Amino acid sequence: MLLKITDLAVEVNGREILSDIDLNIGKGETHVLLGPNGSGKSTLFNAILGFPNYKITRGSIVFKGEDITNYNTTDRVRAGIGVSYQNPPAIRGVKLKSILQMESMGGLPENEELSPELQKLAEKLKMSDSYLERDVNLGFSGGEVKRSEILQLLAQNPDFVMFDEPDSGVDIENVELIAEEINVLLDKNKKPGMREKSGLLITHLGYILNFVGADTAHVLMDGRIACSGNPAEILDDIRKEGFKGCVECCRVH
Repeated sequence: MLLKITDLAVEVNGREILSDIDLNIGKGETHVLLGPNGSGKSTLFNAILGFPNYKITRGSIVFKGEDITNYNTTDRVRAGIGVSYQNPPAIRGVKLKSILQMESMGGLPENEELSPELQKLAEKLKMSDSYLERDVNLGFSGGEVKRSEILQLLAQNPDFVMFDEPDSGVDIENVELIAEEINVLLDKNKKPGMREKSGLLITHLGYILNFVGADTAHVLMDGRIACSGNPAEILDDIRKEGFKGCVECCRVH
């Protein structure tokens, strides 16, 4: 397992949001997380990242065979965890070019120029020099923010990537472009047995799954994983019956 979460319980401001979370994601696997608003999806993301406001009261998070439950966020990122948020903040005073250099080099840039590899990635994601010289995400459109986030992840090159609503508020052209690079991040361009990178996607509509294949889907309900299974079957049921169908399924089981 690349990521193994066992019996995880998480509190925010003294209130338990997640309970009894068990989640295993193997090397080269892509999982998708579904659930209604307020079910705890973002809380799980933030707990995996080690944000201090998300207090783990029980259970463990093991990444690449090492228990990272008590690691701070910086150490988790250095270990190889990356994230793309639905609504990332703008960072005044920090150029996109500078943050790309820091992510790719693991520290402060030695010079002003991007490497040829990063320059090529920026061009592919339609982030020209005018974008690279701007403050991170400041004044960017929805599609530009998403492309900026993916570009930063490509520079970081993490082993495990979490995507929060990558298809939200983005037009079809940008979704296809973003999905193409998500597939690169997840080694989808390699044969299944040769994939090293893994991922976890949050999606409401599931539109991104038309472009990015997932191995397993999980439905989060009231802070617990209600069921796991084939992404196409679970998503089809949700589209037909909504999450109320998941509630009924939980009552049966």
